Amino acid sequence: MGRLFSYIAGIGATANESDDERIPRILYVGASFGSVPALLYYGWLFVRFGAPLAALAMFGYLAVSVLCLLLFGLSRRYFHTYLRIFLCAHLLASVAVTFVLGGIAASAVHVMWGLLAPLGALMLLTPREATRWFLAYLGVLVLGLVFSYTIGQPLNVLSPGAGLRLAVMNITGVSIFAFAMLYYFVQQRDFAFRLLRGERERSEDLLLNILPKDIVAVLKDNPQTIADHFDGATILFADVVNFTPLAATMAPTQIVELLNQVFSYFDSLVDKYEVEKIKTIGDCYMVAGGVPRPRPDHAHVMTRLALEMRDYVEQHEFGGRRLALRIGLNSGPVVAGVIGQKKFIYDLWGDAVNTASRMESQGGAGIIQITGATYNLIAESFICEPRGRIDIKGKGEMEVWRVLGCRGKTE
Repeated sequence: MGRLFSYIAGIGATANESDDERIPRILYVGASFGSVPALLYYGWLFVRFGAPLAALAMFGYLAVSVLCLLLFGLSRRYFHTYLRIFLCAHLLASVAVTFVLGGIAASAVHVMWGLLAPLGALMLLTPREATRWFLAYLGVLVLGLVFSYTIGQPLNVLSPGAGLRLAVMNITGVSIFAFAMLYYFVQQRDFAFRLLRGERERSEDLLLNILPKDIVAVLKDNPQTIADHFDGATILFADVVNFTPLAATMAPTQIVELLNQVFSYFDSLVDKYEVEKIKTIGDCYMVAGGVPRPRPDHAHVMTRLALEMRDYVEQHEFGGRRLALRIGLNSGPVVAGVIGQKKFIYDLWGDAVNTASRMESQGGAGIIQITGATYNLIAESFICEPRGRIDIKGKGEMEVWRVLGCRGKTE
């Protein structure tokens, strides 16, 4: 049975067939095959009930259906032409049976089968063309009504028992086919909605991996340049000491694996402290607290983050190697936002950012170096050691401190 279905599904198939072409083709081929036993059975019933001309209409429809399917299978072309001939034969057969039996009631409402033509066109063609087929079906109904009042003596006459039996069969058959078509449509709709929801969730997750949640919400509702001023924020830069000579001794994949191990743990700390990872630049990791959601404890939380980052690197080996970090922090006003049209990134600008970068670059291995602005915010909660005044590029001499640990704890 499986081989038979595979054979039927392959009729008319082409090498470079897309899904949009394959599905309608399989539905048409399946409908053509399915119509064969139904038409044979109806033809046999009409013969049995003494309506040979009605049977002839069924057998004529069957011949057209089989011929179109055969030609399509051989040529593998002109799918829409054969489909339209099939649908037209379906409507004409409904008209013919209604005519020879004397109208809608006398034909046991056989005209109902014509409804499958516009439904089939809706599934396999376009909505606009399906509308035309529906209008054609309405025309068939009108003809059936005309036949009911104008035909004096029908060419074939069904007995009351045969008419009732065929009426039940017609109503039931059309209802089953119509329900099956609608069921298929609903399944496809639900499948499409599930795919759409899945793609939307994946897109949302991807955006949230790139931009802060609050910024994503703004950009989704109103794409624009975003630039917000924050009076207080703390920026952290962390850099692997002597990374350039270390990388020269490693394969590229080893470098990536090492940085991925380190930065992935840093990412987990960022989530833990609910601060914002801004970006990585080579072996440099940049984080900010107080943006895009202001928080009064931005300096405290960023200092705790720095201590955990330092301790993690000092206590672990990475590919059999020991690493050390330089970490710099500074607090102050910043501008944060998203600019440009492509490859969005949430970034920070301002003197506070530049100074935090200088704290890192002019620090030392294993040292968390902070400015006076950050020291004034955290001095009561953290043990800090003055490092004196150092010359900061673009700033001149600045007094800086080293964070040793939280108060109540030793380094």
